[in-house]
Order: sequence, then C-alpha cells, then structure tokens
Amino acid sequence: MSETYVLKAEARERVGKGSARAIRRNGNIPAVIYGDNKPPLSITLPLNEVTKRIHAGGFMTTVAEIELDGKKHRVLPKAYDLDPVKDIVMHVDFLRVSAKTEVTVNIPVHFLNEETCPGLKKGGTLNVVRHEVEVHCPADAIPDYFELDLADAELGDALKISRIELPKGVVPTITDRDFTIATISAPGGGAKEEAEEVVETEEEAVTAEE
Repeated sequence: MSETYVLKAEARERVGKGSARAIRRNGNIPAVIYGDNKPPLSITLPLNEVTKRIHAGGFMTTVAEIELDGKKHRVLPKAYDLDPVKDIVMHVDFLRVSAKTEVTVNIPVHFLNEETCPGLKKGGTLNVVRHEVEVHCPADAIPDYFELDLADAELGDALKISRIELPKGVVPTITDRDFTIATISAPGGGAKEEAEEVVETEEEAVTAEE
C-alpha cells in the first residue's frame, strides 16, 4: 500500500462553470469531497500538486489527507476529469474513508520472471487478458499491485486469478469462477485469435451475471 500524502485545500463558496473557470485561471482546480453520510465539501486544490500525484502513479488507489481550515479529511480519489484537448486536470471527486470503509478499486497486475518463463523461452507469447483486477478491499489496505509469477508457465497455460496470492481482506468482484489473467500461446500464429477467444469467454460470463 502506498503512503498517504497531504493536499492543502481551500473552501469553494461558489459553484458553477464561471466559478470553475476563475479557479483554473488562478492555477487551481475545483474538487469535491463526499460520502460517509456527511454533506459534500466543495474545495479547490493546486493544479500542479494534483497533476504531480496523478503522474506519479497509483493516484486512484492511494488514500490521501486533504487539509482544509486546519482539519484533515481522509479520502480516496474516485474520479477526475481531463481537458479533452490540453489533457489538463479539470476536476477531482474524493470519497471520505475511514478504517471501516470498503472500496472497489482496480489493481494493476505485474508479471514476474518473463525472461525465465519456459513457455516464452520456447517461443510462446504472453497474451494479457486483464491488465487490472477489480477488487473489494478495506480503504486502508489497498494493494499497490498484484504479482503473477511466470517462472513455471508453459505453452498453452491459462494463468488464473488463483495463481495470485491476494492479501487478507482483498476479494475480486468476480467470485463465481477462477477467471483468466493471461495466457501463454504457442508460436506460429493464433496468438491474437486465442487471446480474443479468452476475452470473449470472459465477457460472455460477465454478461450472464448481469
């Protein structure tokens, strides 16, 4: 889990497009804190600080403390908007969290030992079906990433979620099957078709759940 960081905020008395434009002209961005059965708080944050945190990675899975009028609010970023042309952060939504808060987040998957993977050394291809896994977990114990070890993966293997050791309290949102994270396809073509077939099977299962 990444370390908590602090963002200093100012209260935002006015809302609306005109107010938001004025805030951005001053080098800040509008944001809101909501949840925990409390009234939403409209705030402004320094654009540079928020942009730096987003580019550092893990922004959506790291609990932050927002300091407002001498009080700190523990929050988790839930969404942010980017300018479609300039790619500048325009707005951020934060969810209040506590030690008891359960959240749903997407955790990236890191693949280990690709250089020694037997299937890849034989000319196979790693086809990633899921770059991230959606899970339920405590807000104070969000993993930075999951690790999937390829040290013994052979040609034709379908690498399932069960190969990943999940921390205590972390549960995938898909609970009815041992779903695929990646496959090791045989050389000589067919890799793309195989990956697409796995994705289609996964999507059909999700559709059936809905």
